[in-house]
Amino acid sequence: MGKIKFLGTAGARMVMIKQLRSSGGIWLNLDDTNILIDPGPGCLVRCVKSRPKLDPAKLDAIVLTHKHLDHSGDINVMIEAMTDGGFKKRGILFAPEDALKGEDTVIFKYLRNFPEKIEVLQEKGNYKIKDVYLTTPVRHKHGVETYGLNIDFKGLSISFITDSRYFEGLERFYQGRIVIINVVRFKPREGVDHLSLEDAERIISLNRPDLSILTHFGMTMLRAKPWEIAKNLEEKLKLKVIAANDGMEINLDTYKK
Repeated sequence: MGKIKFLGTAGARMVMIKQLRSSGGIWLNLDDTNILIDPGPGCLVRCVKSRPKLDPAKLDAIVLTHKHLDHSGDINVMIEAMTDGGFKKRGILFAPEDALKGEDTVIFKYLRNFPEKIEVLQEKGNYKIKDVYLTTPVRHKHGVETYGLNIDFKGLSISFITDSRYFEGLERFYQGRIVIINVVRFKPREGVDHLSLEDAERIISLNRPDLSILTHFGMTMLRAKPWEIAKNLEEKLKLKVIAANDGMEINLDTYKK
């Protein structure tokens, strides 16, 4: 079936800048399909140093949920690596429109002919990567155009809730058996468009997935020890909850219907 590998679990500027956690994104392997999500700074290095090594030339797609630097820092080099420096036209690039057009685009124009195809993410979008189905159900409340992901593959459903301020009904859009949640804040803070632990608990308690994975930690979450937070949530909710760490792999075989 496959695995999820966390190349980095850093969230917010200071954790990324100080590299208190790596910021390489997430590598998803589903049988013969390889998908890279949010290649932040250090992604290529994390791929090369992984054991076994992850070969970017075997990627079928790169998905950018939004253009903030901690998610997009290595987007260009990973496009180069996926396509063997542009000599092999291959793979699909998925990105919001504002990552490609207007001011502050993050994907270099000279690279845009390297992938086989570029698909622009939008609200209620439906996409396909071989036998993997990808949807972007709702635009998030964030400083730039941002979309979370629902991934379906042969009876396996994974929801990835990327950066956003919590809004009423957010959890209804992400009901995968596995839910990955970016939890930057230990406590909510007015004016910060990121989920807090309180928001994550609400989502998990309402949706009750088979597995919940907390990741993308800011300073306040790191100080509060995410592994202890996850253990406490698991005991409180009577559900499987874990805190991701750099290099962690999740075997997906047990989560197929």
